[in-house]
Amino acid sequence: MITGAHTIVFSEDAEADRTFFKDVLKFDHVDAGRGWLIFALPPAELAVHPGPDKHELYLMCDDIAATTQELRERGVETGEIRDQGWGLLSSLKLPGGGDLGLYEPKHPTPR
Repeated sequence: MITGAHTIVFSEDAEADRTFFKDVLKFDHVDAGRGWLIFALPPAELAVHPGPDKHELYLMCDDIAATTQELRERGVETGEIRDQGWGLLSSLKLPGGGDLGLYEPKHPTPR
């Protein structure tokens, strides 16, 4: 029935953010036409939290310290790493001005 999920990142500079996902994060992609890139995502999981109607996107990693260091070496601005108890969180600054979460879970994952 459900074969996948399509995630959308809204951006003030979509072209710059597409270039970031392609050249910096090196995500596989296809051109859906006229340069409109659609990116493959790594395996994902979904959590449902109580609260207002709001959605967030976090990229997951196994070693947040090593990942943020590698991203900084590629010129990416990253936030400080915060221990939330259930996981470690940071963020990536997108060229279009937005932020994207980065997450190292401490709990078991379904993947």
